[in-house]
Amino acid sequence: MPYVNIKITNENVTPEKKAALIKGATQLLVDVLDKNPNTTVVVIDEVDTDNWGIAGESITVRRKNGQ
Repeated sequence: MPYVNIKITNENVTPEKKAALIKGATQLLVDVLDKNPNTTVVVIDEVDTDNWGIAGESITVRRKNGQ
């Protein structure tokens, strides 16, 4: 049973876009690894931008600085 964990920043991703991610990740495993879509699990974790950092700064700070 494949398990895919997608982590994204919590920035108002629509239910439709999340559904597209789930469908696309499932199809990728079907196409590349011949996995059964009925046993493929996809989980989307949304992380607050204060809790996600790059280069020593949170995403919140980086966005405020135009990065």
